[in-house]
Amino acid sequence: MTDFIKVASVNDLEDGELLAVEADGEPLCLAKVEGQVCAFQDNCTHISGPLSEGELDGEILTCPWHGAQFDVRTGKVLRGPARQDIMTYPVKIEDGAIFVLLPDE
Repeated sequence: MTDFIKVASVNDLEDGELLAVEADGEPLCLAKVEGQVCAFQDNCTHISGPLSEGELDGEILTCPWHGAQFDVRTGKVLRGPARQDIMTYPVKIEDGAIFVLLPDE
């Protein structure tokens, strides 16, 4: 069974911001949208652009390399050139810390 992994403090992330983190060696990105923390892979499914360096507008994240867009809440592709959704991860907030659950391999 996999446990939630602490990746950041709630104070590290403001609404509308992106934050690159790592969980068990996996590069992840956190986004805070209307008070909700979302966690997803930090590499674009097009050609692995660093999503944490992208632009967040509401729940829409634009990759900095080629402009692919994703919904950070669901991981769904909203605009190409990416065709594959990004992986999202369950998040829990506890005692001021942000925890992410990685899938079992």
